[in-house]
Amino acid sequence: MIAQLKADVTLSQFVIIDVQSKLATAMPADAMQTVIRNCGILAQVSGMLGVPVIATEQYPKGLGNTVPELSAWLAAVHPVEKTSFSCLAEPKFSRQLTRDHTQIILAGMEAHICVLQTALDLIACGKQVFVVEDAVISRSPANKANALARLRDAGCIITNTESVVFEWLGAAEGEVFKAASKLIR
Repeated sequence: MIAQLKADVTLSQFVIIDVQSKLATAMPADAMQTVIRNCGILAQVSGMLGVPVIATEQYPKGLGNTVPELSAWLAAVHPVEKTSFSCLAEPKFSRQLTRDHTQIILAGMEAHICVLQTALDLIACGKQVFVVEDAVISRSPANKANALARLRDAGCIITNTESVVFEWLGAAEGEVFKAASKLIR
């Protein structure tokens, strides 16, 4: 199968990596709020369109649970607890990946650690990986920039929240389009 160059709602699975309360406090505050907002938009639109969602938490005893701003949109999602940096090293995560969803949309933190290692492992497993640039973060902007460059070189599609949402929607029509458009404004 030839890889699609845009996110397809029927092929996508959305993954939010480690957007946790204690870890969030170590990030640049304004950038962190943008990431939380964009992860929330993607989680809400995923719910409207039936895109499967996985959330992870890196050592929640030490780093806290998923931030409350996202928890409301992930009520039906039970976060996968992990200690490995790559989500694929956690069997519970791998079991939640659906075989018929070949595109994995990644958001979360940190871009240069867990997002990077997960993306590289997903590519090695034959998945097409989209990294949502405005929904990932690292403590250092330089580390984020380096991670995005490495991911692009490795074959990831580097995209943004609005592109993913409107690629999933496909057309400016219907109630889901109206609801999603309000989230973007």
